[in-house]
Amino acid sequence: MELSVLNISGAETGRKINLSDDIFGIEPNQHAVYLDVKHFLAAQRQGTHKAKERNEIHGSTRKLHRQKGTGGSRKGSIKNPLYRHGGRVFGPVPRDYDFKLNKKVKQLARKSALTYKAQDSAIKVLENFNFASPKTKAYIDMLSKLALSNKKTLLVLPEHTPNVYLSGRNIPKTKITTVDSVNTYDIMNADALILCEGAVAKIQQLFVNE
Repeated sequence: MELSVLNISGAETGRKINLSDDIFGIEPNQHAVYLDVKHFLAAQRQGTHKAKERNEIHGSTRKLHRQKGTGGSRKGSIKNPLYRHGGRVFGPVPRDYDFKLNKKVKQLARKSALTYKAQDSAIKVLENFNFASPKTKAYIDMLSKLALSNKKTLLVLPEHTPNVYLSGRNIPKTKITTVDSVNTYDIMNADALILCEGAVAKIQQLFVNE
């Protein structure tokens, strides 16, 4: 697949770049994408929820009334889960939601996600760029000239570029990452994928060797 390389003004530079079919043109595996997205979202969960069980409730353990002869049910403690302010039965406890996902499944998921974006013509390639200083307006102007103002975008840089990152981090629907940190969820969550020219070369070198 061949794409034109654009500059930050949205104009073609006259150069073209070839996207490897081994990464951007595979047979996509939807289930692998599902598993990797599920794995990513599970890892984001804090898992700090907690409810007190009856052994943790502050209260008397005195038996409320005698066992038999009242005509009512048996009641052993005010901390009974059936009472208001009683302990909860099998309530949530702190836990880790992360789970193991095989490395090859994650690799297949990322390639599948990139293939989906290529099939949807949702990839733009920019020449390597930087801003003289962090300016949100400059980043907004760039998105406007690329006709991506109202879309969720993911910009993938070959390496961390502070001025670019600081310029776009507060813009809604915008995320900036590097090749080393790109993941399936971010790719699938974006309406448009913006790849820097250097990032394409790095992706193809990194992913083909996986």
